[in-house]
Amino acid sequence: MKTIFSGIQPSGMITLGNYIGALKQFVELQDEFNCFFCIVDEHAITVPQDRLVLRNNIRNLAALYIAVGLDPEKATLFIQSEVPAHAQAGWMMTCISYIGELERMTQFKDKSSGKDVVTAGLLTYPPLMAADILLYSADLVPVGEDQKQHLELTRDLAERFNKKYNDIFTIPDVRLPKVGARIMSLQDPSKKMSKSDPNLKGFISILDEPKQIEKKIKSAVTDSEGIVKYDKENKPGVSNLLSIYSILGNISIEDLEQKYEGKGYGEFKSDLAQVVIDHLTPIQKRFKELVDSEELDEILDRGAEKANHVASKMVKKMENAMGLGRKR
Repeated sequence: MKTIFSGIQPSGMITLGNYIGALKQFVELQDEFNCFFCIVDEHAITVPQDRLVLRNNIRNLAALYIAVGLDPEKATLFIQSEVPAHAQAGWMMTCISYIGELERMTQFKDKSSGKDVVTAGLLTYPPLMAADILLYSADLVPVGEDQKQHLELTRDLAERFNKKYNDIFTIPDVRLPKVGARIMSLQDPSKKMSKSDPNLKGFISILDEPKQIEKKIKSAVTDSEGIVKYDKENKPGVSNLLSIYSILGNISIEDLEQKYEGKGYGEFKSDLAQVVIDHLTPIQKRFKELVDSEELDEILDRGAEKANHVASKMVKKMENAMGLGRKR
């Protein structure tokens, strides 16, 4: 059975875009693969964080992992900082990374642009991400479009290490979702849906109340044509809404186009809002049961124990390959 690794930062509430682009496909993968799903809190501190807010976000994300349908009997769920091997391996991967290749990373350019102070952690984020993946000999990494460049660097670093030291790493492949890899902002469909969007109407949080969801979808940007048709270039707003409807309603875009032929955006948006609400309601219910429970702590304890067992073995192999420590 092939192995999959992926992780999400606990840097705020999960959006509908995060759910469709990552969490929903995690659930679909757990029956086919040996899965390690991580809350990457060490990545979160590459930018300033409030201690109490971060702790709360970590717990919320852990509860959401399970609420969306991840089964701790099938997948290993854990918090990155509770497995010391990630930081250890991250340092070793940083030491074989080149400053030039790290500075060329698009996300580094975006996040450091216009900032007076840029942390070294933000620059060395990709080698830590490489370590996360390589520790578990992952064959596949499900990522969004914005992480493809980081995964290419992961592959380069793994090949560099294998060639220079010892052939111990599996070279991972990217796995993009077939549909909905990039859900766009409801207010600006040229940009990805983001929880950091200052316009709160631009994104739907997975824990938004039904009335909030309805209001945000009804105010979503479309166009003046009034035709429900998928055309990403000329009708980006409508196309984005069709993608969301198709994925959550489990209905093809072609069928949706036929269903709303001759009908306006009002009915289409109203129906879409109900589809989103119906899909998220059981997730929200399960989240509330889990978030403050001992059950959640027990799941995370078991996950950390299993992840530590696997990751510490790979760290030992890395240390031996690089000549670190004593040989016994």
